[in-house]
Formats: sequence, C-alpha cells, structure tokens
Amino acid sequence: MSLFAAGLAPDVRATGDAPALFPTSYYRDYSRCWPAWLRSLAHETWDRRNRELAALRRREDVRRRQNWVRETFWKLIGGMPERTPLNAKVIGGFERRAYRVEKLLYESRPGVYVSANLYIPRGAKPPLPGVLFQMGHALNGKASGPYQRCCQALAQLGYLVLAFDPMGQGERVHYPDASGYRTRLASADDEHTVPGRQMLLVGDTATRWQVWDAVRSLDLLATHPLVDPRRLGSTGQSGGGTLTMFLACVDDRLAAAAVASGNTENFACQDFNPPGSTDDAEQNLLGSGPLGLDRWDLLYPLAPKPLLVSVSEKDFFGTYSSNYLTSGRDEFEKLKRVYEILGAPDRLVWTSTPLPHGLAYDTRLKIYNWFERWLKGENRTIEDEPPTEPEPDRELWVSVSGSVVRDYRSRTPFEITREQARKLPRSRPTREALARLLALDRPPQAPEFRELAKTRLRGLDVQAVEVASSPHVWVPAWIFVPHQAASPSRILLILDPAGRNARWREGDLYQSLALKGHIVCAADVRGIGDLTPEFARGAPHYARSHADEESWSWASLILGRPLLGQRVTDILATVAALTQYSITRARAICIAARGHLGVPALCAAALESRIEKLYLAGSLLAFREVVETENYRCSFANFVPGMLREADLPEIAELVAPRRILLAGAVDGEGRRASAERVRAYWRAAHVEVRGEEGWEEGALSNFIGL
Repeated sequence: MSLFAAGLAPDVRATGDAPALFPTSYYRDYSRCWPAWLRSLAHETWDRRNRELAALRRREDVRRRQNWVRETFWKLIGGMPERTPLNAKVIGGFERRAYRVEKLLYESRPGVYVSANLYIPRGAKPPLPGVLFQMGHALNGKASGPYQRCCQALAQLGYLVLAFDPMGQGERVHYPDASGYRTRLASADDEHTVPGRQMLLVGDTATRWQVWDAVRSLDLLATHPLVDPRRLGSTGQSGGGTLTMFLACVDDRLAAAAVASGNTENFACQDFNPPGSTDDAEQNLLGSGPLGLDRWDLLYPLAPKPLLVSVSEKDFFGTYSSNYLTSGRDEFEKLKRVYEILGAPDRLVWTSTPLPHGLAYDTRLKIYNWFERWLKGENRTIEDEPPTEPEPDRELWVSVSGSVVRDYRSRTPFEITREQARKLPRSRPTREALARLLALDRPPQAPEFRELAKTRLRGLDVQAVEVASSPHVWVPAWIFVPHQAASPSRILLILDPAGRNARWREGDLYQSLALKGHIVCAADVRGIGDLTPEFARGAPHYARSHADEESWSWASLILGRPLLGQRVTDILATVAALTQYSITRARAICIAARGHLGVPALCAAALESRIEKLYLAGSLLAFREVVETENYRCSFANFVPGMLREADLPEIAELVAPRRILLAGAVDGEGRRASAERVRAYWRAAHVEVRGEEGWEEGALSNFIGL
C-alpha cells in the first residue's frame, strides 16, 4: 500500500488511481512540518489573546489589562533598571532663525552616555509642550535628514523637542570601523542585535536598553524649566515608532503619541506566516507568546490618551511581513473598542500614506496636526511644513570625534554584559531544571519509527524511517544495517548540520562505518536537512531575508520554545524510537554530533540515560566564551534566555557523568579551534576526554564506537 493511501503523507495529492500506478510514494513534505508546528503555537497565542480582549467590558477590566501589560512587559525584557543621576551637561550649541539647538550629554545608567540635541523655539512663551523624538534605524541617528526636518519644524511650531541617539546609532556606535564613528557592521539593526543576542544569555535584553534610554530621556525633557510636564508627547518613525510604543507602555507621563511606520504588527496573528514578523533584537518580545501578549498590547496602557497610528500602505511587501497591514487593521479595531469603553473613541486614529517606508512630508504634517490638537488644543490645520534644512552630521555632534565611546569612554553593551556574566555564580543544574529551561515538548507516548522504505547497497541494507517528535513534526532518518553475521552491540546516531543526506553515498562516511560492522542512524532535526522549512509567503526580499536559522530561532523564542529545546526533543524522540525498533532494540546508543548540533546533543545526553556516550566534533567550548568575545561567531539556534544564570555547557556535561564524552576540536567564542589546555580549563570532569582535532571521519568515529 502507498503511504499516502495509509494517511502517512498528507501533503501528497493524488488521483483516484494513483495508489495503483504509484505504489512507492514514501515521503511527506518535511519542509512543512516545522512551519505547521509554529503556526499551531501562534494560533494558540492569537486565540488566547482574543478571548482575553473580548472579556474587556468595563473600565475596571481595561485598567486591569493595562496594569498586567505593563508589569508583564517589564518582566519579559528583564525588569526596570534603577534610576540613577543623569548628570546632564550642555556641551555646546548653535543658533538658527526660529530656534536654537543645545548639544546635550547625559547618562541613562552609570557610565552609559546618551548624545542628544534639544531644539528650543525662539520667542515662544513657556511653559511649552515637549516632544521626545525617537529615531528609526538610521545609522547617523539624530542627524538623519527626515528626522532633523521633523524636529526643526516642531520647534518652529512652538515645541521643545529632544532628539537622542539610540544604542548603536549616531554618536553611540559600539562596533566602529577604522573611522572611529562609523559602524563596521552591516546596519543599525546589527548594532542592536549583535549585543542583544549576548544579553539574552545573562537574562538581559536590547529592549530594556532601548526602553530605558527613552524613559531617562523623558526624565530630562519633563524636568526642563521651559516645559509643561502635563503636555509631553512622543513620536518616531520605523524603529522610532516602535520605541514610542515601548515608551507608551511603561510611562504614564505621555499625554499623546504618534507612531509612524512602527512595527504595528502582532507576531501571532490570524493566518500566521512562519517565521512571522521577527525583527532586530529589541523588537522581538521573547516568551510573550505563551502569556498571550503581543506588540499591540504595548499601546493599551496609553488609552484613553490620544494616539495616532500612521502606516505606509506599501510596507506589507516593502518593509515588513505580509501580515503587516491586515494584522495592524485588525488590532486597531480591538484597541478602538477599548477607547470606546473608556469614552474616548475620537482619541485613536489610523492614517496611512501610499509612499514607501520613511518619514515623508505628508506623514510629518499629520504628526504636527496631531500634536497641535492634543498638546496645544489648537483647531487650526497646518497645511505646509515650516522651512527646514538638515544640518551636516558634524554640526549636531556632541562629541568631538562623533563617538561618545571614544571621547567620553561610554560603556558599551558588550562590556556591561560581560561584567554581568562574570558576576554570575557557577550553577549546577538538575535534569528537571534543564528540561524547564529548554521548554521541552515531550511526546505524548513512546515514539516509534515508521519504516517508509527499505533497499540494499553493497554489503548492507538502508532503511528510510521517520518518527513523530512534536505535533506536526516528523524526524526523518536513514538506518544503515550491515549484512555481516556478527550482531553489532551499539548503534551510532549521527547529527550533522549538513543534514542526513550529506554523506550517504557509496564510499562515504555512513556506508563506511556500516561496512565496519556498525549500525548507523543519520537523522535530521528541525531546521536541518530535509526539515529545513519552506519559504514564507509574501514579498521575495522579505521571505529571503527571513529564510535563515536566526529568524526561525527568534520566532521560536517569541513563542516560548527555544530552538535548542526543539532539537533536543527531536533527538530524544529519535533515541526513544531506536530503543524500540526491531533492528536496533536493546543496543547501546552512541551519538556523534558536529558543529552547532553538539549543544543539543549534549543536552539530550544529560536528559536521557540510554545514550551511552557522546562524540562532539567542533562544538562550542562554553557560552561564557560568547559573552567574553566582542566579535563572537556561533549559532544563535543554541541561545536560551538566561542560560548562563542556569548552567553553562561544562555544567550540563556533569549530568552525563559517568558516561563518556569525547570533545574533539572544540571552538571558542570566535568559532576558532581552542587549544586543549583552554578546553580542559572549562571541562575538568574525569568523564570528558579532550582531543585537538575534529576527527569527523570513519577511523575516528569507528574507534569511538568500539571503545
């Protein structure tokens, strides 16, 4: 019988007589397995949140939701930092016809300097309404042309405007090239994400950094002698619009806000399109999915204060994901209902532009009119922007060299994360604690292989099998069984980042090992080989840019299931199936894992006593190496928030004892081969053997199995 006739290949479509004509259709579409699983998690989040929002009927219900959102947001991003002295200084400034600009320097936290420009209107009578202008991801930060125009125009309209450089932009670049002020990274997004990934390991987030800079900047603006603290607004475009959403969530002092082309797309939405709207580090709310919290929730604490949501109609295929507009409009209607409950439906407005992603003239006019109405109480309509002329970047610099790191020795995110890691005590995890950290998705029953097909090669049989690992997910594997009479006592499970199909051919690794008398199982895990996910729907450039392991890793973390834990689940399901399969039952199982699959293999061995021993080739030395290395290079798939608070890899290895671990060619934080002495400084346990070379060939692996 064909597999699709047996219900084993649900993605195969056939005519009524196909089973008779094509009796050897073996495989399901594995590329759809992982997307289907993530889609089910996203639907659970979307459904839970919708039920909770539908239950909001009275003002008291809304207030409870607002408080819950604010508290939950702070918990997710690492907690509210301590307010410390700003130590604000005016470094200089310049005069223009209708306003003057002061160059400010202040500390959002001790030793972390923020460079900012304060636009002060000429002739306006205080107290003035104040606007905190937040930057999108322009590499030159507050000096970006469209952002300067908006600040200059607001000043001419009578607002005191504070524009500051976010982390990694403008004068706050943390990964400079030879110039000392331009980034050596690919983009401003990378200036956020490179340190943001490291922060996760110590339980911090780039979101917390960005939010706290905004809160402290609002502190400065609110206490300025020319400002009316009851009339404070925030606006920004793109990343600045998203930061305005963050500030609206945590700070009651805002009287009005205007979000322009921000990431107003919920991650878990109707018709979720995996990997979803993942973005740079601060825009991904890790662990929010299981709690039923999403990006639009960040705007709920602002209600019923005036909120303008402005979008580019082109962004659903020009910048963000395919769900950007449909999700935004759907969520706007839900928030509108809250404004109606609070008796202020006119204070929430959606507007759009046909122009591409950017703070263009028409959007700027809408921002001016929004603040005129709600921060000034004016009924007039501003139809033309006051004359503006962007200044050269250097004219706005607070520092001499264009870098507060160079001129004021501002502390970098890397330095602070490294310091946090060094203060963490050495942890000794239990198996239960490790399983919780990984958020394992245990199979509901003992996994068993389904044999899909069997064929012969010279001297051995090859079986194609699969095992159900999680709902919608099947792990495919090859099993190579030698014909020799002697019964092998061990089976080798091979995990290679190149996938199970990389080395099956005649004379290659898997067959060579089998012809030596070993049973070999080569399996894929999520994101590897045949389980590499299909491309997302939508604009090609967006789908291509998100068809990488990192985007799927962010998506998994947002939905509360680290990719590391998913891969451990796949390995455990495969091991369990090997213990039950007729060919491999009652044999000891060894695992050989290469590259970044060494970390999930180690975790699986720590949790599963039936794994007799472990060969790790080219695996990461320790996560502490990552936070000690500014230019680190390692797979984000293995990152788990708070990992270093719970355990590092050598501590996890202690759970494997006394079973043997062979660590061959371990790599440091830069992905370079570490010396044996350096490896032993971390891995001191007696059951761990250290070798200098990877040894990913038949001789080394055959010797490992036989020892």
